[in-house]
Amino acid sequence: MTSAEVLAPHRSLRDTLARYPTGVAVVTTAGPVGLTVNSFTSVSLDPPLVLWCLRGDSTSRAAFEASPRFAVNVLAADQGGLARQFAGAAADRFAGVGWVPGPDRLPILGGTVAWLRCRRYACLPGGDHVVFLGEVEAHAALPGTPLTFCDGEFRPAGRVGS
Repeated sequence: MTSAEVLAPHRSLRDTLARYPTGVAVVTTAGPVGLTVNSFTSVSLDPPLVLWCLRGDSTSRAAFEASPRFAVNVLAADQGGLARQFAGAAADRFAGVGWVPGPDRLPILGGTVAWLRCRRYACLPGGDHVVFLGEVEAHAALPGTPLTFCDGEFRPAGRVGS
């Protein structure tokens, strides 16, 4: 079996999963440390739990595993550039970004449509990722249109199809 044949099933699965539109968020913790995710979802209202996933070989993994808390910043439709900045390999992803330190020095980004401050509830292995469950301690929904990701592109929510 060639390496192209091995990669083809992964590419096909990624293309299939890309058909599902997701919201875009930047998860942050003290440091400051932050990264873009589209794996964020709610799990439970009682207790209030959310989850997100981090690639197992991420350079940010140690910071998130060491911190008892994290914040989820739900990006607005005009924050595609911010999503790219926090998805990139820049040494300082916070350069030029407006944010305020919340409790426990968790960065809360400016201009978002929502944020949630969470206490880590569990950290579980999940294939080539780590699954972080968080109990929501505080949250706010703000005006604006959320950013979504579908078929490899950022789009405002409500404009998902071609």
